[in-house]
Amino acid sequence: MLLEDRVAIVTGGAVGIGKGISTRFAAEGSKVVIADISEENGRQTALEIKKAGGEAIFVKCDVTSREQVFAMVDKAIRTYGKLDILVNNAGGVPGIKGEKLEEITDDEWQKFIDLNLKSVFLCCQAAVPHMKKQRYGKIVNFSSLGAVHPAVSVVHYHAAKGGVISLTYNLCYELAPFNIYVNCICPGPVRTPFWNPVVKGVKDVDAYFEAIGKREVPLGRVGTPEDIAGTALYLASELSSFVSGQVICVGGGQPQLPQAATIAQK
Repeated sequence: MLLEDRVAIVTGGAVGIGKGISTRFAAEGSKVVIADISEENGRQTALEIKKAGGEAIFVKCDVTSREQVFAMVDKAIRTYGKLDILVNNAGGVPGIKGEKLEEITDDEWQKFIDLNLKSVFLCCQAAVPHMKKQRYGKIVNFSSLGAVHPAVSVVHYHAAKGGVISLTYNLCYELAPFNIYVNCICPGPVRTPFWNPVVKGVKDVDAYFEAIGKREVPLGRVGTPEDIAGTALYLASELSSFVSGQVICVGGGQPQLPQAATIAQK
């Protein structure tokens, strides 16, 4: 029970990586606040946690909205009395049209920045005052391997995720005197609903992911939400009591610099 008596918020906690983290944290004793825009999936995940003997609530929240983010954090405090852990997992590629520089409109650029970077800023701004009062907190931000070693060009998404890394470094420095730890996870390819727009129309999805794993990942497979949840648990627990300001790549051996160079040459 590595998180016994802890209270955690997991944004985007209803499905995919977020669900994996919410479920794992609850199994380790944490009370979990699942913040997500999907009410159906969020309530279902909370129900599954309760049936397994854990404790969780769902709060519908658009993490790009200051009003909703602060209301979500207030609900967590009213329900459980404190906040120990914040996992900024929410993000994605909303309504992607253009991916390369000349194709991207101002509106698309802003939409990606808001969802993937502004959301982290807002959630930290809402949560940190409560952590400062108790002089303790664990913040786990989510970036992407694409931010540091892009295999394809998705300019707005990768730029926003790069900003998350910079924000992590800055907050580590600023918040360390308050005993608040801030770290970042860069997932590699993980099979979640995030990929649904990519695999739309693919006849054999299992074969598609198997091919990606064998071609791109040294360990020979794509990741699972549970793979990422283990690293998040490490960063959220006292196992990482002397770890802050770190960016951990969780990609089955990625990034491999020679491989990145090969991709660039192609």
